[in-house]
Amino acid sequence: MILFRRPLAVDRIGESWPGFSPDRQASTTGRRIYAIGDIHGYAGLLAAMQAAIAEDMRRHPADRALIIFLGDLIDRGPDSFGVIEAIIQAKERQSDGLEVICLRGNHDHWLATFLDDPSVLSRWAAKGGLETLVSYGIGAGDVLAAVDDAEGASALQQNFAALIPDRHKQFMLSLPLWHGEGDYFFAHAGVDPDRPLSDQRLEDLTWIRDRFLLSRRNFGKVVVHGHTAQPEVESLPNRINVDTGVYIRNILSCVILEGTERHLLQVGAETSRTIDLLMEAGA
Repeated sequence: MILFRRPLAVDRIGESWPGFSPDRQASTTGRRIYAIGDIHGYAGLLAAMQAAIAEDMRRHPADRALIIFLGDLIDRGPDSFGVIEAIIQAKERQSDGLEVICLRGNHDHWLATFLDDPSVLSRWAAKGGLETLVSYGIGAGDVLAAVDDAEGASALQQNFAALIPDRHKQFMLSLPLWHGEGDYFFAHAGVDPDRPLSDQRLEDLTWIRDRFLLSRRNFGKVVVHGHTAQPEVESLPNRINVDTGVYIRNILSCVILEGTERHLLQVGAETSRTIDLLMEAGA
């Protein structure tokens, strides 16, 4: 487990990258960026990552920093409610020297859509929406009973709309699809290689896989994304994939971008207490 930052090299091995010069490295613009992969309802790992970032800031002070959540905050894990609440609180605590941005993933979009369209329940519930709805106080049996029942889904949608705090609702509805910073472009799933970054569609930004992942094209900026879980963070000339499958491996990953450097942080279930002990000891 990578409790503290380690250098993250750009992997050029085994592939041809004709659109990239080894002498030209992507760079940020004057502030450090922490880009966090898919959280999927694991509030404990989110807390551990927040502790790891706080410790990284203590060990490596920075005047200005940006924390970007790459989307898929919810579904699959046990506490989507807690994840959303924690990120809202983090945004409320942000100051002039620290900004928090959260992007919309396909799972986050399902929740936003369900608030107006109960017909998405059958697909959403099977992909982790069941766990999210339960975290808001809806019975699992009620969700399962409504999956193939249009009237039941409508009633469940009304129940959920009444249960979800207004601040959670407004937060989820307001999530942007992308963010640009220096030579980096942040999106949940990736981009359509055949479209300019200024003309990307919601479907591609939240869902795209192979056409983006297999491309060796220079997209104009390095795309930092999640969505497609891999055993390790992928650090390539044209993209960085920060999704390491939190609900599969119980590991949450974060890439630190500063100047032309890339670093990696990762946390697991026991990380938060370890960091607390090290901070108490003044390590």
